[in-house]
Amino acid sequence: METGNVTTPFGRRSMTLGMLANQVMAGEIKPDQSVDKWKLFRALCEAKPLLGIGDRALAVLNALLSFYPKNELAEESGLIVFPSNIQLSLRTHGMAEQTVRRHLAALVEAGLLLRKDSPNGKRYVRRDRAGEVNAAFGFSLAPLLARAEEIEQLAAAVMAERLHVQRLRERITLCRRDIAKLIEAAVEEEIPGDWQGLYREFRDLIEGLPRSPTTAQLELLLDELTALRTDILNRLEIRVKSTKQRGNADYIERHIQNSNPESTSELEPSFETKQGAMAEQGAMAEQGAMAEQGAMAEQGAMAEQDKGREAETLEEGRGETTHPARQEESRQSGGRNDGGGLKSFPLGLVLQACPEILAYGPDGVISNWRDLMAAAVIVRSMLGVSPSAYEEAANVMGPENAATVMACILERGGHINSAGGYLRGLTRRSEKGEFAIGPMLMALLRANAPAGRKAG
Repeated sequence: METGNVTTPFGRRSMTLGMLANQVMAGEIKPDQSVDKWKLFRALCEAKPLLGIGDRALAVLNALLSFYPKNELAEESGLIVFPSNIQLSLRTHGMAEQTVRRHLAALVEAGLLLRKDSPNGKRYVRRDRAGEVNAAFGFSLAPLLARAEEIEQLAAAVMAERLHVQRLRERITLCRRDIAKLIEAAVEEEIPGDWQGLYREFRDLIEGLPRSPTTAQLELLLDELTALRTDILNRLEIRVKSTKQRGNADYIERHIQNSNPESTSELEPSFETKQGAMAEQGAMAEQGAMAEQGAMAEQGAMAEQDKGREAETLEEGRGETTHPARQEESRQSGGRNDGGGLKSFPLGLVLQACPEILAYGPDGVISNWRDLMAAAVIVRSMLGVSPSAYEEAANVMGPENAATVMACILERGGHINSAGGYLRGLTRRSEKGEFAIGPMLMALLRANAPAGRKAG
């Protein structure tokens, strides 16, 4: 049974004020105080970073607790266990005795155990004739009982900190995803702004985080990413609001014009085309026959014009020279009405993402889309892509987009086994509306970023 007396260690081990303080604290246990030993052990496992103990020391403590006969640690039941090092080694799954002794010393140093050494340093118990314990020498578990409340508070603090860090990482992940996708959407929609600069700022913030960041570093990164996301959202919202206002103004203007009963614009038929489709707007009843004839004539003219554009696309796919009038018409229309509704991107962005295509331009320079398409024909022949595959891609995607895809294939040539098969696959996906060039260009932009900014 516990005597409450202060004891000094056996042999060459010296007495310290810390050991004395632990013994004094262990003597202040309340008479009715008790705690479940395994619940307390789980709290110890959680609080180990704050207690300065490791996993193997906890394994030794687990073995010591297994020698305590009851589940509840209480002073009235005695708090001393006295297994030999051999028995501890067996219950720690064969841990070497020297290692066991080292971790026992660590537990004593951490204030979780007390040594109650016998006169000869051995661990044993003395009982009376009735079998009651008179004296026991070994390790006292009294510090665990005395510090039970403190250990549970430390465990709760560690779990709260872990949950806080987990939520910080979740919010950082969401911010990273939002920023990357918002910048990509801005580039695809060709919204004016220094999106490359914002993307570099974003990568600098991510790459500045150490491998094992502290909670304060994670909080600072989250604040910076949140501010950057807010800045990007404000830019995009301004663009959306301005577009919406222009749309409302156009609608109001059309409504005012159509509401004028004396307007003569409704007395004559008019036609509006978009992506090769003709929509008839309406005509007066007495001029219906004339409007129908005019519509048929204009539809025939547009069909001839579409055939001419298709022939022009095939010629550009073969690298042949396009008629200057056709080139001027394409430039005036913006050069963005590609086949299949696939969106084109600025030439500067394409060249920044695919710099290798520059070597195949006229005199090593690409200054316009015609130069890029001519270089794409050379690259097509060099990579073994058949003329029919390239012509099909030009018909489906449009000549500018087909040249852009050819530049991307050249940039990733080391990762593509069959350039022709890869191009045909993208053409099929484009026909189904399942392919977009934007993600491919963004991936190449990230790959061609400066060396210090590639790692994510």
